[in-house]
Amino acid sequence: MAHQRSLPSDAATAMPVDAMAELLPDGLVVVGADQVIRFVNTEALRVLGAARDDLLGRPVREALPLADKAGHDWWAHTDPWDGLPTRTGHREKLLVGPDGRDLLVTARYARTERGGRLERVLVGLRDAQARQRAERDSATVLATVAHELRAPLTSVAGFTNSLLRRWDRFTDEQKRLMIETIQSDASRLTRLIGELLDISRLDADRLALRRGPVDLEDLLRRHVVRHELSRKGQLTLRLGRRAREEGVPELWADADRLEQVFFNLIENASLHGGGNITVTLERDGGEPAGVVVHVDDTGDGVLPEDRERVFDRFWHGADTTTTGLGLYVVRGFVEAHDGTVSVGESDSGGARFTVRLPASIPDFLPDRA
Repeated sequence: MAHQRSLPSDAATAMPVDAMAELLPDGLVVVGADQVIRFVNTEALRVLGAARDDLLGRPVREALPLADKAGHDWWAHTDPWDGLPTRTGHREKLLVGPDGRDLLVTARYARTERGGRLERVLVGLRDAQARQRAERDSATVLATVAHELRAPLTSVAGFTNSLLRRWDRFTDEQKRLMIETIQSDASRLTRLIGELLDISRLDADRLALRRGPVDLEDLLRRHVVRHELSRKGQLTLRLGRRAREEGVPELWADADRLEQVFFNLIENASLHGGGNITVTLERDGGEPAGVVVHVDDTGDGVLPEDRERVFDRFWHGADTTTTGLGLYVVRGFVEAHDGTVSVGESDSGGARFTVRLPASIPDFLPDRA
């Protein structure tokens, strides 16, 4: 049972006990020495889905039946009133309550003195659904990560084993192909592990940015060159009218994180966007000045009902060939720079990812405007 919120001493003295119990984040049921329910707070009523009159003044075994997953009566098993007088309560346990509800239940025994007569049993109640969802999510994450790691590791192990055992039987061209595959799978593993580490930092709010001056146009042009060398399709960089006429403001940002943002967006467009990608860099007209980057593709686009979900962790829609991590990292990195990222529809009907970043200048530098 969680601790109640701390209160100033004078307020705690003046506030009735019943009112203080209503401040508890968990449900509270107080049972007297006669095994009759004497008090129920509002949260307990919500968790149980019951009315106050259904519980108050009734024997606890009838009004609040509790059983373990095997169907055993929890009250008969614990027997707070006739059990050992040295017991002080029970730690949290998952039990089945009225109407088959899963509940997390704790109990504390209030005695006249240590080992003395039992005066009250304080039962703490919490809805188990949130914890069960968290456990299912954790299991899903572990299964997804294991699957994503296993595929490239299996490939690397298979090719290295073949090369070591039958090196003389392969031609130079076959050896080169196998080594290139090993290198590609090793790079995939490195990216996946890096994304998992980034996610843990984002979730724990421990992402550290190493800011410095960043020329975003130069950064994006390097992506164009790398994309051309990889032969994954056509990537075109365009400057908007204001960017051509007034220039692109310099960003004070973490260059490595922005590299990852636009690598992930371009990689996502390569996988789902039909092969032709257009990146448009424009000067943002707001105050203070900033930049807007559009990444457009010619694929099937993103359904309107999925446009918020694409940035969720491990979400990849019907496509099971990706981890569903890349866009989650994109949003985390962009928001860490006080920017925004969204997805809409491009002029060709494909997807358009839009990143807005402020061109902030640190306080310790002189105004460059």
